[in-house]
Amino acid sequence: MTQETRDLRAVGSRIEELLGRIRSAGDPATAETAEEVVRLVVELYGAGLERTVELAGPEVLERLVGDELVASLLVLHGLHPKDTETRVVEALDQVRPYLGSHAGGVELVGVDPEGVVHLRLEGSCDGCPSSTMTVKLAIERAIEEAAPEVTAVEVENLTREREPQLLQIRPMRPEWQEPCPAVETGAGAGV
Repeated sequence: MTQETRDLRAVGSRIEELLGRIRSAGDPATAETAEEVVRLVVELYGAGLERTVELAGPEVLERLVGDELVASLLVLHGLHPKDTETRVVEALDQVRPYLGSHAGGVELVGVDPEGVVHLRLEGSCDGCPSSTMTVKLAIERAIEEAAPEVTAVEVENLTREREPQLLQIRPMRPEWQEPCPAVETGAGAGV
C-alpha cells in the first residue's frame, strides 16, 4: 500500500469521524444534511469518473486499474472492469510464492453476498502458529489491496497451537544408587 493510499484512507476515516461528530451533536436535520452533501459529492465525482472511463478506452482503463488509488475508486463507484472474485484470485496468485515457502497453498472457496472471502489453506505448517499468522496477514493484505470492498477474510484449516504435553518429572537417581532406608522409613528423624 502506497503512502498516498494510506493518506487517502486517513482522509476517509476523518470524514467518517466528522460525520459522527455531527450526528452526535444532537441535531438530526444537520446530520442528515451533512450526510446528503457527502453523498452528492461522491455521486458527482463518481459520474465524472464513469465518464472518464468511457472516454479513456480499454488501454487507458488498464493503466487506471493498475493504480491502487484509482482502482479503489473504480470499485467504490462500481466501475472496476473485474469482479471481486477475479481480483481476489489475482491477489492470491501474487501471494502464492510466499505461501509456498510458509504454508503450502490456498484455495478460494468463494465470496459471500456480505463480502466475506472464504479461503482454505492446503498443507499448512503444522504446529507453527506464528508462521500461520504471518501467512494469514499476507493473504489479508493482498486481498485488501486488490478488493477493498471485501469485509472480512475467513480461512479454513488454520494451524492451531499444539496443546502442551504434560511432562513427568521424577527425581534423578542413578540406577545403581539405592534409596537410603533411613530416609525412606523416616528412621533418622530427630537425630
